[in-house]
Parts: sequence; structure tokens; C-alpha cells
Amino acid sequence: MTARAKQEGTKRIPGNLHVADECRAVSEVLSRVGDKWTILVVNELGNGPRRFNEIRRALGSISQRMLTLTLRNLERDGLVTRTVFPTIPPKVEYELTALGRSLLVPVSGIGLWARQNRDAIQEARKRFDATAGNAG
Repeated sequence: MTARAKQEGTKRIPGNLHVADECRAVSEVLSRVGDKWTILVVNELGNGPRRFNEIRRALGSISQRMLTLTLRNLERDGLVTRTVFPTIPPKVEYELTALGRSLLVPVSGIGLWARQNRDAIQEARKRFDATAGNAG
């Protein structure tokens, strides 16, 4: 069989799939929404507006600094609004914007997938590590 015959039916891929500006844009968005705390904060705010300490208690192990940074970045990206109420002391609430709510579906899907496949991934890692150690 000739090389030509083996390749019949193979789809031709366009020469340049790497578009630098698009890759940069996707990379920026994924670095924001793909981190652990962003996913957890977005999920928590999916239940409605929350005050800072409510979010912190719900997430458990997040530090005050990390929650502050995460909320600030989400606000900067237009995913969260911060509302300050004129009370003493001031009351501050965080809420998902429409853009932030649109992120709930993919974030929830990733979370569900991770929970459903955690055991399978751990088993695959064990198998890999066992054979990688023997590969020398």
C-alpha cells in the first residue's frame, strides 16, 4: 500500500491554526476562570448576593487576602458587582453580573465532571506512576 493510499480520507488541517491574539485572549480568560477560588466563589455567588464573610465561611479554607483578590479580579472582569450600602458599619454585598451568571453553566459542568471522574483520574495516575517508575 502506498503512502498516498494510506492517507486517503484524511482531512487536511489548515496550515496555521495558531492565531496569537486569539490564543492570548483565551489564555487570559482561562487563567481567570480556571483557578480554584474563582470557580468556588462563582458557584457560591450563584446562590445569590453574599457578604464577604458569608462567602469566606462558605468556602472554609480561603484566606481573607485571597478572597479579596479573587473578588477584586472578578469585579474587574465584569463578572461580579460590589455594592456598598450606606450603613454604619458599611454593608458590602457581592453579586454575579449577567456575564458572571453566564459562567455558572460551564463552571458547574466542570465541577460536576471533576466530582464524577475523580476516582478514575486517581486510578489512572496510580497506574501511570507505577509504570513510569519502571520506565527508567
